[in-house]
Amino acid sequence: MKTLMRKIDKKIAIPSEIKYIKKISQDILGNLKRLNIDKSVQFDVRLAVEEAVRNSIEHGNCYDKNLTINIAYTIDREKISIKVEDQGEGFDVKKIPDPRRGDNLTKEGGRGVFLIRQLMDRIEYSKKGNKVTMTKFFACPKA
Repeated sequence: MKTLMRKIDKKIAIPSEIKYIKKISQDILGNLKRLNIDKSVQFDVRLAVEEAVRNSIEHGNCYDKNLTINIAYTIDREKISIKVEDQGEGFDVKKIPDPRRGDNLTKEGGRGVFLIRQLMDRIEYSKKGNKVTMTKFFACPKA
């Protein structure tokens, strides 16, 4: 990775429309590419961001184009942290069923939260459940 002279902090607000998902991931990936971050990390970040934004649009804001999704991300030498927040009612992440169990295996959906958990190193949901903070380390974090 190139030496990062300064931390990158960016905030983006988008309407609750699916067509904006790629705009967000391309913005983030552009910065990761410029820093020569490993392609596997780029892949994980892209997929997690696209899932989180899609969930916010679909489940949080219910496709209401008058409601916004706020995305903020920070990149430093060690990691990228991304916050995705919608204006919805929120949800209890503990009530999301495991997509690998029973009838959930054949359900068409319900894998986004699981996927994010698998791809990112740290995931935190706000108490209300309408904001997720995802962190991916560029190298193994030191204990």
